[in-house]
Amino acid sequence: MVRCHLSEMMGKKKVKIADVARELGLNRSTVSALYYDRAQKVDLEAIEKLCIYFGCGVGDLLELTTDSGVESK
Repeated sequence: MVRCHLSEMMGKKKVKIADVARELGLNRSTVSALYYDRAQKVDLEAIEKLCIYFGCGVGDLLELTTDSGVESK
């Protein structure tokens, strides 16, 4: 399972879904799906824009886990 940490990053920066979507030119539904960790598919351009905006790497934004909650390498 891939877990998205967008909600935590947005909380630290104190920005709203609408603000991120508007500033990055992303669809609000894309940002919402990532924020609520419900995204099934995401465009790599969206991931790139989010990483640049938050000054992070892909591994900081997305985390691969197993269903039991144990981190995977």
